[in-house]
Amino acid sequence: MGKHDEAFILWFDDIGIEDVPLVGGKNASLGEMHQKLTSKGVDVPNGFAITAYAYQHLLKTAGIAQAIEDALADLDTHDLRNLQARGEKARNIIRTAEFPEDLRTAILDTYKKMEEMYGPSVDVAVRSSATAEDLPDASFAGQQETYLNIRGPEQLIDACRRCFASLFTDRAISYRHDKGFGQFDVYLSIVVQKMARSDSASSGVLFSIDTESGFEDAVFITGAWGLGETVVQGAVNPDEFYVFKPTLKEGKRPIVGKTIGSKEIKMIYDNDPNTEEPVKTINTTPEERGMYVINDDEILQLAKWACIIEDHYGKGMDIEWAKDGDGVNVGTGKLFIVQARPETVHSQASKGTIETYKLQEKGKVLVEGLAVGTKIGQGEANVIAAVVDIHSFKKGQVLVTDMTDPDWEPIMKIASAIVTNRGGRTCHAAIISRELGIPCVIGTGDGSKKIKNGQEITVSSAEGEKGLVYEGLLKFEIDRLDLGNLPKTKTKIMMNLAIPEKAFTECQIPNDGVGLAREEFVINSHIGIHPLALFNYEELKSSPDPEKQAVVRLIDKKTTAYADKKQFFIDKVAEGVGRIAAGFYPKDVIVRLSDFKSNEYANLTGGTFYEPHEENPMIGWRGASRYYDPKYRPAFELECKGLLKARNDMGLTNIKLMVPFCRTPAEGKKVIQVMKECGLVQGENGLEVYVMCEIPSNVILADAFADVFDGFSIGSNDLTQLTYGLDRDSGFLAGVADERDDAVKEMIKMVIATAKRRGKKIGICGQGPSDFPEFATFLVECGIDSMSLIPDTAVKTRLAVAAKEKEMGINP
Repeated sequence: MGKHDEAFILWFDDIGIEDVPLVGGKNASLGEMHQKLTSKGVDVPNGFAITAYAYQHLLKTAGIAQAIEDALADLDTHDLRNLQARGEKARNIIRTAEFPEDLRTAILDTYKKMEEMYGPSVDVAVRSSATAEDLPDASFAGQQETYLNIRGPEQLIDACRRCFASLFTDRAISYRHDKGFGQFDVYLSIVVQKMARSDSASSGVLFSIDTESGFEDAVFITGAWGLGETVVQGAVNPDEFYVFKPTLKEGKRPIVGKTIGSKEIKMIYDNDPNTEEPVKTINTTPEERGMYVINDDEILQLAKWACIIEDHYGKGMDIEWAKDGDGVNVGTGKLFIVQARPETVHSQASKGTIETYKLQEKGKVLVEGLAVGTKIGQGEANVIAAVVDIHSFKKGQVLVTDMTDPDWEPIMKIASAIVTNRGGRTCHAAIISRELGIPCVIGTGDGSKKIKNGQEITVSSAEGEKGLVYEGLLKFEIDRLDLGNLPKTKTKIMMNLAIPEKAFTECQIPNDGVGLAREEFVINSHIGIHPLALFNYEELKSSPDPEKQAVVRLIDKKTTAYADKKQFFIDKVAEGVGRIAAGFYPKDVIVRLSDFKSNEYANLTGGTFYEPHEENPMIGWRGASRYYDPKYRPAFELECKGLLKARNDMGLTNIKLMVPFCRTPAEGKKVIQVMKECGLVQGENGLEVYVMCEIPSNVILADAFADVFDGFSIGSNDLTQLTYGLDRDSGFLAGVADERDDAVKEMIKMVIATAKRRGKKIGICGQGPSDFPEFATFLVECGIDSMSLIPDTAVKTRLAVAAKEKEMGINP
């Protein structure tokens, strides 16, 4: 018998991860961290465990085990009314049982010691910690109850009684049954922990890996105002942050994603003696909704702790954090870790194959939200407002509701997909749907109103960060890619990427880096405002012009967290480009500087104030000609500062830059000079600058361009239209010529030969090799260094290139 086996109470200092059978996963983890990680700077509020032995003692002394067994004798977990009735009966038996006096005394004596540490009626969290909780193949997380802001002896004993009873919630009974545990195989221990006063600050959940893609080099943090239950339950759409671990460990500041959530409510203390509940939910203020809940230093602090905790346990971790807002006996403004458990989805996943779900047709979008997972599901919508009505749900239907909590699990596991109005990526619905492997769209706002009961719908999480719910049952396919036996090639097979949110998924397709990362998507989707409107914000604000005032209002709405509007542009460029660079680090990521045409720039908020009208923008004021022009240069400088932040502050020196539509070598020199004045110095810190080869002058004067730039990337679309004098947007000219025609091929041969002679890198990032396998083999014959392709065709093209290289006797 172990030293603690018959103890009712154990302080965190007395327990470690080996004590799971005695105190459950939650307590064992808290004890482990309190003992071993506080010396490494991780702050864990102190507390104690009421052991599983104490629970067994309650059952035995009160003589209620047989009564519970009888209550569950004819249990049928698939009959929801049967489950609800049996669960209620079992819980009542425990709630009304005589509490053993020796156990009561032990709990209250220990609570008195906490009062000596923190003051009278100290506020504690009372949480369940089941002995089978958080095993890698059976995540019991959230199966039992949590009680917050518990004060004084009577509240504490009552919360413990309710905690013990919660071992027999409907969802816990059902979950144990499904996972093959007997109803008495699992015991309950209780956590009693000093509260961090996040009711007057913020809290949330963080994962030491990316929850959607399983990408292991990013920490994903969510947060909202007040107590953390709102985030865990999915009652709010929280802020989201991504931090890149490898350069964080080098002392850099790689926050590669920041998104403001709507955070419409928060949970706070309710110390009114006339109310029964110790916590209440209130609406947040407009100011709170428009602010981030933690600052950059705090984001980085949490990410560092995630790395320390992950390194200690040797696996991906799911962690809850809280910020202390008023510091009573704890420390104002301090961050705390209040829970940690193993991540249970990606740690179990097979890495040998990649499944890609693709819609084969489009339909009317009913609602959109955040995508959870990368799959597509469909079926008849069952819109359910309250958990009491879940017995109406049938297998294969799509669950549509406001939000879920563990009480919904009996039907979640038979759903084809899940849609919720509220919640973030770490909420209950997100975690359980990932665990079940079904697609989920969360935070739609009004999905349960816009989707009709019985309507046939398709739920897609396979189109990036945005999750979409379509009308009707749309056709889709599933591509399965075996990564085990792909051939190596001498020609580098790189990827074209535009959407930062897809980087952590698409980097898992075999690749040699990114040959074309487009900034346009970041500027369009993440910023949406003309950079000169942000640069001239104060001037616009002071203008009496109603149109300018309308633009100011739009800017204010989008940039609530930024007093300096220019910084908003800089940060979003850095985060968007940084996320792509992080996904593929340390491989090269070649970022093409912004290449909007004047009509595209005019479509951004405020764009019409700064853009000329051009008859043919395709061959107008675009690319290099903008960057050094005094009319546009201030905007380009903001872009350069964003790129500098990604390379220097975030440590993502794998970012290389590429200048588009550079008509003359002299233009190239002017652009490189402007970049240098902004701190982006060619050759410094490994910075290489390439030029797009997409104008006949780039080929004809390739030697002179090679004096200015470190390499070339062929843009075969523009090169084709400018070689043949085509307008690629004109339907009249479709079919006249494409990349495979002789004039374009001669151009490509010429520039590759010059680049080789000059010892400069040369690749291609146009659509040609993706569309035409014979064009890819032609490029291999010419000796091209790399091809950059859309991710969908990267594997197919690799196989074609490998076959050609083998035929030519080229060794990879």
